[in-house]
Amino acid sequence: MIIRPAKETDALAIAEITNQIIRDTLITFTTDEKTPAEVAADITAKGPHMQVAEEAGEILGYISLGGFRTGPGYARTCEHAIYLAETARGRGAGRALMAAIEEVARADGIHVLVAGISAANPGGLAFHAAMGFAEVGRMPQVGYKWGQWLDLVLMQKILSPKGVGAADSPAKAG
Repeated sequence: MIIRPAKETDALAIAEITNQIIRDTLITFTTDEKTPAEVAADITAKGPHMQVAEEAGEILGYISLGGFRTGPGYARTCEHAIYLAETARGRGAGRALMAAIEEVARADGIHVLVAGISAANPGGLAFHAAMGFAEVGRMPQVGYKWGQWLDLVLMQKILSPKGVGAADSPAKAG
């Protein structure tokens, strides 16, 4: 398995992984599927802030960084999204992707990673806890999908000790 920056040629595979999760799970609250063209635009915009796990030419999953909130005070905080194909879960792809994106984030001077996880996704909650994320908040009934209200769990991981950063002006995550 290799972890590498996503390329536009990965857009179809990434869209297929994303859309299966949108259609079949409560991992994400959205019901709007992504087109390969939309994914390709995201890949171009994010650059190294979108990484894929690939094995034998197959994309197993991806992780991406994005802004957390606007304004200069949040420049060192990013939110991430990680999605794996069903067949890739439990094979180490998630851990490898998280390690890679943490390296990218640290190089860009990012201090905190935030994860917004559906409370209906116990696997995602356990994964993030195992990766060193701590639960910092719960927002009851902020999501709605399939006729039910869903809670959002906020988790975070501090990447570097207070006052330590790679740069005074971090690169802005997509």
